Amino acid sequence: MTKPIAVITGGAQGIGLACAEALAEDGHRCILVDINAEGVQAAAKGLGDDAVAMTCDMGDPDAVLALFDTIARDHGVPHVLVNNAGVAMPADFLDYTLQDFQTVIGINLTGVFLGTQTVAKQMIDAGIEGAIVNMSSINAQVAIPAIPAYCASKGGVMQLTKVAALALAPHNIRVNAVGPGSIDTAMMAGVNANPDAFAKAMSRTPLGRAGTAREIGDVVAFLASKKASYITGETIYVDGGRLGLNYTM
Repeated sequence: MTKPIAVITGGAQGIGLACAEALAEDGHRCILVDINAEGVQAAAKGLGDDAVAMTCDMGDPDAVLALFDTIARDHGVPHVLVNNAGVAMPADFLDYTLQDFQTVIGINLTGVFLGTQTVAKQMIDAGIEGAIVNMSSINAQVAIPAIPAYCASKGGVMQLTKVAALALAPHNIRVNAVGPGSIDTAMMAGVNANPDAFAKAMSRTPLGRAGTAREIGDVVAFLASKKASYITGETIYVDGGRLGLNYTM
């Protein structure tokens, strides 16, 4: 029996790779996409012989369209799409450049829209009742002054997820999102290296620890599975309880 295909963007490391590992364990053939050609090749090799590595800048609309055309032609239409690729590009708000803002929005939001729309059309044409999972963040709800574009993009992903879920529900294509909190990945490396910053972050996390990439991957795999067959349009926050905390220590 042919394995269903799952495409994971930003799949070379961290949360993206953890999503691929969880989906592979659930029986998917994973296609990992990343701008880091060497890294994504290594990641795919570690997943097994049927995993595929592809290189793409998710902030380049033409490249994104070409990517999904190539995947459909050479491997088949995806049953699962995980829009995980993202960047933060922190800087002081008053010094934040328009170029950096547009770069972050292009990858984190426009790339998610284009990937979702393109793959949804392919799923409909192929009669696939698939699942799309977008990577949002707790920063869709809580703001940090030094990452204005990131916060704006993740809020956009939350709303785009709802819009796409409503539009695609008649085709039985489900669209959900995951909103990580403080997760032990490269993006959190600067916080981890600073004891004061780490302690401050954990003071805002009721479970008192950083999450792991695999804890995000497992939620993504759940949302992509039949176990979540009546869930669509939702953002599941995997944040150790942070959004429920109405004060900071």
